[in-house]
Amino acid sequence: MVRPKPALRTTASITTAVALLAGGALVAAPSAGAAPAPLTAPASTAGGDLTFHDIPGSGGITLKGNVFTPAGASSGSSAGAASGAKPPLIVFPTSWAMPQIEYLAQAQKLADSGYVVVSYTSRGFWRSGGKIEVAGPPDIADASAVIDWALEHTSADPDRIGMGGVSYGAGISLLAAGHDPRIKAVAALSGWADLIDSIYSGRTQHLQAAALLGGAGVLTGRPSEELTQTLKDFLGSKLDKEPEMIAWGKKRSPLTYLDRINANGAAIMMGNAWGDTIFPPNQYASFYDKLTGPKRLEFRPGDHATAEATGLLGLPNDTWTSTRRWFDRYLKGERNGIDTEQPVQLKSRTDKGYEGYPDWKSVGALKNRIPLDGTKKVWTNIDSGANGGISILSNALDQFLKLPPTVSVPLLPRTFASVWQSERYATEQRIRGTSTLHTTVTSTKPSGTLVAYLYDVGPLGIGKLVSNAPYTFHGQTPGRPFPVDLELFSTAYDVPAGHRLALVIDTVDPLYIEHNPTGAQLTFSSPGTDPSHLSVPLREK
Repeated sequence: MVRPKPALRTTASITTAVALLAGGALVAAPSAGAAPAPLTAPASTAGGDLTFHDIPGSGGITLKGNVFTPAGASSGSSAGAASGAKPPLIVFPTSWAMPQIEYLAQAQKLADSGYVVVSYTSRGFWRSGGKIEVAGPPDIADASAVIDWALEHTSADPDRIGMGGVSYGAGISLLAAGHDPRIKAVAALSGWADLIDSIYSGRTQHLQAAALLGGAGVLTGRPSEELTQTLKDFLGSKLDKEPEMIAWGKKRSPLTYLDRINANGAAIMMGNAWGDTIFPPNQYASFYDKLTGPKRLEFRPGDHATAEATGLLGLPNDTWTSTRRWFDRYLKGERNGIDTEQPVQLKSRTDKGYEGYPDWKSVGALKNRIPLDGTKKVWTNIDSGANGGISILSNALDQFLKLPPTVSVPLLPRTFASVWQSERYATEQRIRGTSTLHTTVTSTKPSGTLVAYLYDVGPLGIGKLVSNAPYTFHGQTPGRPFPVDLELFSTAYDVPAGHRLALVIDTVDPLYIEHNPTGAQLTFSSPGTDPSHLSVPLREK
């Protein structure tokens, strides 16, 4: 791989600093060997008891955890369950860099409705033992060990077990569902199904995502030697290590264990944000399509974990409401209607309501084909001004304030950015799903990176970012054209009447590591036998 440019290495340092500052809102994680006396005294709660425990993990380590027990569970009955029945169990592994108190608000609500809830700090973080394995085999074994412990030390029903969590907790829960058939229901929020397609989509390193995770891991935990080396190779653009890094990622991807997950048959609910810059929505949608058991997919505006954040604070939250309904249906057997609703639920970034679809392929069933005519050339290594924003921040602003990244399309320098625009639309265009780019590229160098952006352009030429995606190539013959097919990140966005769409392609974005040698030039063409185009999915009228 070509080494990242100095400006991008600087961006990585800045982003890591942001991660460190965010984590600093808590306190530095103490060594796992410096554990204080365990807290086991019950705390007073509205519906039952909260206790803190040392839970044996796999390989002899200790996991720091807590247990919410519903009122009356010790006598064999619980609120929301039939008299004399054992309460169902829900296990929450914590998110990356988060301590065991992460789920207290939601765990309390679940306990109040009759669940035993066990939450634990994932291995390698804070006071839990071991090292950070990034949802490797030890983490999967930990999940089963926690279930074993809960069944031994609480009155939970061994036949009604669920798992869930946000981000890292979501990934571990999906992986555990493929390895432990006792798990009957999963709620995986802002997680991943394919780790490679998440932070290495388009064969391009997602720089800010990797730096955020790496920085937070160093601050709040103890990265394993394998993680440290993999992250070093990844950010160092070591192409000779690419097969090893891909194998490392596949081992940690639920997609790899799809057959086991389907065979075990857990009911799986997945939720994510359209603008998730760590785990983009495409890989979740693709995995959802392949699940054969009971399933539900929810996409909302926001960035990584921002859709669930208010619920973690105990505030009303749609994602957590769906999570409780999902567990109630598949662990308690309640006929609450969630299984009869359309299983794919989407919320547009520009509308407050939800839309239901029978499956993912029905989203964006209509296609608007925008021709990309002519031949355009750009010089690489210069940021044109079009970019995907800042990880977490930009899409959170879009979620809460409807302020996505913007650019003046007429002022973009055509020397460094190729621009195509549609006609002005007479009616609203409701984009739903995954836009796809097909074009022909000719490079003056064997390697290179391009980034495609889709903008909603108003009458004054101001473009609001709708979607983007990177693409990197290696080993191409200089001067020889080659086809490029690229999926932009899935989204739901309504383009007002009177606006137009613009596709912009440049070669630098602070979100990604680029691989353009100095002095390289890219040419985009549209051969008559293979015309270039952008296919934009639209909701049916």
